[in-house]
Amino acid sequence: MDIRQVTETIAMIEEQHFDIRTITMGISLLDCIDADIDKAADKIYQKITTKAANLVAVGDAIAAELGIPIVNKRVSVTPIAIIGAATEATDYLPLAHALDRAAKTIGVDFIGGFSALVQKGYHKGDEILINSIPQALAQTDKVCASVNIGSTKTGINMTAVRDMGRIIKETAEASDLGAAKLVVFANAVEDNPFMAGAFHGVGESDVVINVGVSGPGVVKRALEKVKGESFDVVAETVKKTAFKITRIGQLVGTMASERLDVKFGIVDLSLAPTPAIGDSVARVLEEMGLEMVGTHGTTAALALLNDAVKKGGVMACNQVGGLSGAFIPVSEDEGMIAAVQAGSLNLEKLEAMTAICSVGLDMIAIPEDTPYETIAAMIADEAAIGVINQKTTAVRIIPKGKEGDMIAFGGLLGTAPVMRVNGASSADFINRGGQIPAPIHSFKN
Repeated sequence: MDIRQVTETIAMIEEQHFDIRTITMGISLLDCIDADIDKAADKIYQKITTKAANLVAVGDAIAAELGIPIVNKRVSVTPIAIIGAATEATDYLPLAHALDRAAKTIGVDFIGGFSALVQKGYHKGDEILINSIPQALAQTDKVCASVNIGSTKTGINMTAVRDMGRIIKETAEASDLGAAKLVVFANAVEDNPFMAGAFHGVGESDVVINVGVSGPGVVKRALEKVKGESFDVVAETVKKTAFKITRIGQLVGTMASERLDVKFGIVDLSLAPTPAIGDSVARVLEEMGLEMVGTHGTTAALALLNDAVKKGGVMACNQVGGLSGAFIPVSEDEGMIAAVQAGSLNLEKLEAMTAICSVGLDMIAIPEDTPYETIAAMIADEAAIGVINQKTTAVRIIPKGKEGDMIAFGGLLGTAPVMRVNGASSADFINRGGQIPAPIHSFKN
């Protein structure tokens, strides 16, 4: 590496908010299954605290050695609905508490996997887990939950969509931060290192290290140098920048894998913002020439950004996975917040942007009196975009306060303006239940 590259890397870290957003250890809990829920909880605690005992220390050591911030150290586990189904328990709070204790013992920021996969229907453990979510997230500090309600191969489980509308309401009522730790997916991926949606898929290795990188500030600074140039130049600039960012992520992942003696999984090269000034995906889009994110042209700008990030990242790393693209969480991005407050960005535009971005309606605050059927209908719309377009989409909605309020979550979760919701009812639509069939293009066997 020549002196110019060293200087570039230092500038990326010190001036442009580049960081490794997370190293996440995925741990299979399939060998922790037990008919006695308390014994299963003990096995879960023991396995996590054994396998991830050195995760935080190794992450801190690598960060110090390379001079690159590693912001979060996290764990994801097998969907707990699978583990709980072997028991006769009627709620899975003991398993949530075991996850929380383990996370606190090893010192990670969050632990993901209080999850269920119900895209085609419920098995015994799924309904119990879903109904356990409000109290599980209220009674724990570090546990995150997710539910996959649809996929391109199966269609959308509208009964689960209806249930999740109700569960989101109950979760928000039970605790201030609970709904911020709950994601509803379509086409969820099994190797996602980002919270709150991370879980360890059953097709994964027993233990694996996944890395999530982030650098919207780096991309914005690179685009400042090509102001007024054609979109060909913009795309090439983003691609080259994503290459550099992903290379560093692969280095960190390889080092962590070797030192922890576990398999290196993937680099997720998503551009994930923080509330800090200079670390905003919205400002990257505006650097392309938009007066404010949300105006006409925003979806096209996001399409260019997402595609160029993926092209650059794939060239830099053999194992790219997770969500990989650009996150647009409102509360975690100061540019998105400013656009909502100015009236430039609304729920309908965010829904359109879902067809392009990594997730969808992410960290959105809506009025707390919003009917659960309306929340469920938002989930259905986002899932439809994912199912038809063969991509991952997700909803993380927090019903709190009234329109115009600012809801503070703290830390990386930021502050969310409560957004206007269409007042026309979706109740009759949602209460049909059943299954929206898979699209015709899903039949590829």
